Amino acid sequence: MSPLLGCARGLDRLATATGRLLGWFTLAMVLLQSAVVILRYGFNGGSLALQDTVVYLHGAAFMLGLAYALQTDSHVRVDVFYRRMGPRGKAWVNAVGTLVFLLPLCAFILAGSWHFVTSSWAVREAGASADSLGGIFLLKSLVPLAAFTLALQGVAQLARALATLVQVESAPPKPQAVSKSSPRVAEEMSA
Repeated sequence: MSPLLGCARGLDRLATATGRLLGWFTLAMVLLQSAVVILRYGFNGGSLALQDTVVYLHGAAFMLGLAYALQTDSHVRVDVFYRRMGPRGKAWVNAVGTLVFLLPLCAFILAGSWHFVTSSWAVREAGASADSLGGIFLLKSLVPLAAFTLALQGVAQLARALATLVQVESAPPKPQAVSKSSPRVAEEMSA
């Protein structure tokens, strides 16, 4: 099972690195949006390309942050029952949820967005305005890329869940250790 966990750790490192990079994207987005507001209300001007950059950064942070959210367990989860489960129960929920819901959803998004993206790339889709940033085909490419990275992180989550299930099933129960330094234990042993 260790090669599977090694693969999961590698995918986790990828998601973590992506998450850190997207943190910088978010900071840049906030600073650029502040510049847009200052230009508009302070100097009665503006830049459509600057506004497009904010939108592109927002799209990148949202779409590419999906895998990081799954890896850090920051996604929305209805955990009425999940939070009360033990490690084995949580592993079952994660494994079944990944296989039944997450991976098929990612495959559906990949298949559904492929024509959408390839059509955009075929014409090198640009913005409607002459002074816009352009490169809409790049922004649309984030949809299948997000599904792919989310699926990779789902595989890592599945690997960890399987490792937990195998470990719990194969490990015999451990007897509790008795501490000899405790006075109560010493009294029970002498009685």
